[in-house]
Amino acid sequence: MNAYLVGADVLGNIPDLLGRYGITIHKHVSGRHAAHQRKPASLKGVDLIILFTDFLGHNVMRHYRELANEENIRFVACRRSVCSLSQTLDKLGHCATNPCDTCPQRKLH
Repeated sequence: MNAYLVGADVLGNIPDLLGRYGITIHKHVSGRHAAHQRKPASLKGVDLIILFTDFLGHNVMRHYRELANEENIRFVACRRSVCSLSQTLDKLGHCATNPCDTCPQRKLH
């Protein structure tokens, strides 16, 4: 799964955490520059947009939420901390410990 990250100048341990969830960073923008607040050139290959709320203004968050809805891309908003992101991803049903094939919570069809 590829993620587009919006917010935060420095990611710290976030890339390691995302890796444990099987998520790779497609692109990261800080959201501070005016160019980051407009529609990105391409969201091709992006499966998830992650908004770090403690580094973004309301208009920027609204813009990316609307963009995610237009492009039918899942998005989450959380604080830029490993704990907050981990809790948010857990709520989405992602799991850091088991691959989906062997997960006991996986719903069989």
